[in-house]
Amino acid sequence: MTNFNTSFSLTLIDTLDSLVVLGDLEEFEHAVKLVIKDVSFDNDVVVSVFETNIRVLGGLLSAHILADYLQQRDGILPWYKGELLNMAKDVGYRLLPAFNTTTGIPHSRVNMKYGIKSDRLESARETCTACAGSMILEMAALSRLTGEPIFEEKSHKAMDELWKMRHRSSDLMGTVLNVHSGDWVRRDSGVGAGIDSYYEYCLKAYILLGDNKYLHRFNRHYNAVMKYISQGPMLLDVHMHRPHTNSRNYMDALLAFWPGLQVLKGDLKPAVETHEMLYQVMQRHTFIPEAFTTDFQVHWGNHPLRPEFLESTYFLYGATNDPYYLEVGRTVLNSLQKYARVPCGYAAVNDVRTRKQEDRMDSFVLSETLKYLYLLFADKEDLVLNLDEFIFTTEGHLLPLSLAGYSGNKTVSDLDVEEGEFARTCPNTLQLFPETVRKPLQNMVDGMCPKRNSKRRLTAAEFSASNINHLKMIKDMGINIIALSDGRVQLLHTFSSVSR
Repeated sequence: MTNFNTSFSLTLIDTLDSLVVLGDLEEFEHAVKLVIKDVSFDNDVVVSVFETNIRVLGGLLSAHILADYLQQRDGILPWYKGELLNMAKDVGYRLLPAFNTTTGIPHSRVNMKYGIKSDRLESARETCTACAGSMILEMAALSRLTGEPIFEEKSHKAMDELWKMRHRSSDLMGTVLNVHSGDWVRRDSGVGAGIDSYYEYCLKAYILLGDNKYLHRFNRHYNAVMKYISQGPMLLDVHMHRPHTNSRNYMDALLAFWPGLQVLKGDLKPAVETHEMLYQVMQRHTFIPEAFTTDFQVHWGNHPLRPEFLESTYFLYGATNDPYYLEVGRTVLNSLQKYARVPCGYAAVNDVRTRKQEDRMDSFVLSETLKYLYLLFADKEDLVLNLDEFIFTTEGHLLPLSLAGYSGNKTVSDLDVEEGEFARTCPNTLQLFPETVRKPLQNMVDGMCPKRNSKRRLTAAEFSASNINHLKMIKDMGINIIALSDGRVQLLHTFSSVSR
C-alpha cells in the first residue's frame, strides 16, 4: 500500500490484537499507550482506502474491543477510556469522502487530510472488486460501537451496488470496475487477487451482522464459483460473461484463503482438495509463489510471507482435528525459520527459485501470518480469549459476534432472502476423514497422479465456425458440418468417427 509517514505507525496498529492472542498483555498495554500518545491521522498523504480500512481501522477497533474486554474481565488497563475507538472514528470519517461517487462504490484511494479533493486523485476512477467490497465488517463495527450509522449505511450501499453489477447469467464478479459509471474494466473472474475478500465479506457479513441478504448473495456466488472456476483442486480464472472460457493459465497465491472460507461454509471436501494442491506447490517451491501455472511451475516467484495458506490450514485443523495439518504448519514454520528469518524479524522472499531475501516485511506478517501459525499449535486453554466468540476480518483482526445485537440496522430485502430448502445447510453432513480425500491427489503437483480433466465443455452459444479449436472439438465428437445451398448448415453425427 502507499507508504504512510512515520507517525502513522501502521505495523504497530495492525499488530495490537496479535499481542493479546499471544497472551503478552503487558506489551499490549504498552503498545496501546504508544498509539494513543504518538499516532495522528491528520496527514497530507494519499492512502489505499481498502488497506487503511482493513489494517488501520480494523486494528484500532479490534484493539479497542479487546482493551475494553480485558478491563472489564480482568481489571487490567484501568486507565483506558475508549481512546482507540475515538481514533477509529477519526479514521472512519477520513475515509468517508471516498464514497462520494455516482454509484456509492468507494474510490480506491483517498487523501487523509483533504479527502478526494486532491490533484493526485482526479483521474482515479477505477477500483478492484475486493477493494470496494471489503469495507462492511469494519465500517459496521464502527457504527455499532459509536452509535453513528453513516459508516454502516455507506458500506451497505456499496455492497448493494456491487451485487447489482454481478453478471446476471453466471453470478460471477469481474476484477476491476469504474466507480462512477459502474462499468466493468476487467471481466476476469476468480477467487484470488482483485476479488478474494469481497466473497469473504459476503459470508462474514452474514455471520457478524445476521443479515440474511449476505448469506443469499454468498450462496449464489459460491455456487457460481464451484460451477465455473473450480476445476478439481484448482481454481482457474474465467471470463465473467463467458464462464466456460479460462482467462489465464495461472493461479495466484491469494486464492489460498478459499479453503478456509469453505470451512466456514461447511464444504470440507473441496477445501481439503484445494489445500492439498497448495501444500504440494509449497513443498515443491519451499514457499507458495505469488503466481504459479496450471502445471505448477513458477509464474511469478515473489513470496511476501502471505498468511492465506496458514489461515486455511488453521481452519481445516479446527474443523477436522487431523494432525496432518499440524505437520503442514511445521513445514511452513521450518521454511520461514530457514529462509526468511533475519535478526530484526522476517524478510520477504524476492524469488522462491533463488530464495533471495527482500528488505521488506509487510504488517500482515505480524497481524496474520504468525498469528495463524501460533493459533494452529496453541491449546484452547492457553489462550486468554475464547475465539469462538469472535470472527476474523480479512486482516486477521477480531470482531465479536455480539455486535449483531448492538443495533437494529438489519436491512433484509424481500428480494434477497434465500428461500431454498438447503440455504442454511452445510453441504457435508457426515464426519469427514481428510486422508481419504487427499490420497488420490498424493502426487498431483509432481505429475505422478493423473489430474482431473480440466477441459471445458463447448456450448452451442459459444461455438464459432471460424474457430479452429471449436471445429476440431466437434470433429472429435464425430460431428461433421455440411453447408447447404440456402446458406444454412447441417450437423451430421457419425458414431464410428468419434475420437477415442
